[in-house]
Amino acid sequence: MNQQWTLKDGTEVVIRPMETDDLEASYAFFKALPEEDRLFLRADVTDRRVVSRRINAIKTGRVRRMVACVGSEIVADGVLEFEGHEWKDHVGELRLFVARSYQRKGLGVLMAKELFALASSERVEEIVVKMMRPQKAAHSIFKRLGFHDEILLPGYVKDLTGQKQDLLVMRCDLEALWKKLEHYYIESDWQRTR
Repeated sequence: MNQQWTLKDGTEVVIRPMETDDLEASYAFFKALPEEDRLFLRADVTDRRVVSRRINAIKTGRVRRMVACVGSEIVADGVLEFEGHEWKDHVGELRLFVARSYQRKGLGVLMAKELFALASSERVEEIVVKMMRPQKAAHSIFKRLGFHDEILLPGYVKDLTGQKQDLLVMRCDLEALWKKLEHYYIESDWQRTR
């Protein structure tokens, strides 16, 4: 299921499912993220044990992780987590991280496309993303992809410094996401570089 892509700047990347032996590469990826990018993550990914738990969660079948690699280096990490609690069986939660040096090259949208395809194959109907209110760039990206603000919970979560933050939940119907992505691809030159 490895997909090779050419980014807007000509860089070749491979997007593939994360494997259990990706621990060191995943740890290096998260450790290299600037502190301000890690501030709003759910867990301290500079702790090797946390990264190991994230990878081991793949074995449950309720979590699917994808990585984008340039050579042996991970440059993006995405996860689709299935709610799997009867009345929410149709819902998946998406999280996506792209290394700064690979942002604005189309990699985030390519990773999202792969995660949406995975969601579709798992019969997920709705995708949810959760973020802290200061994550304005992430909010803007998901808005462009067709997500809408669903709920804002004031002071609901804490960032990694312990500061309380508002939690924003966004949601989108998977079918609407596909239509938005089709439109995005038609207007871009990515089809020629695939």
